[in-house]
Amino acid sequence: MGHSLSADKRERQNLKRRHRNRGNMIALRKELKRFAAGINAGKADAQALSKAYRALDRAARKNAIPKKRADRKKARLAAALNRAAQAAPAAPPEAEQAAPAAPPQAEQA
Repeated sequence: MGHSLSADKRERQNLKRRHRNRGNMIALRKELKRFAAGINAGKADAQALSKAYRALDRAARKNAIPKKRADRKKARLAAALNRAAQAAPAAPPEAEQAAPAAPPQAEQA
């Protein structure tokens, strides 16, 4: 309890803002963790990156994080996705997958 009415009001405002910001930050962290898990599993794609971008933009728009921090994180997420895409081996074409493997030939003694 504050020493004055204005101090009481400031406490109420801070409490509301803290709850609102906490909700925004939790949603942002969940989406970033989901993207990181996709990168580690090799399943992240442009759609996952778009969802992470959306979460960052929303947090910045609601002033949960600064806009420049959101921009910096978006650049790092895109770089991580590009690194993961380059590190993953290229999938063989469809025609090569459809061809059956030749059985191994026995050695002649």
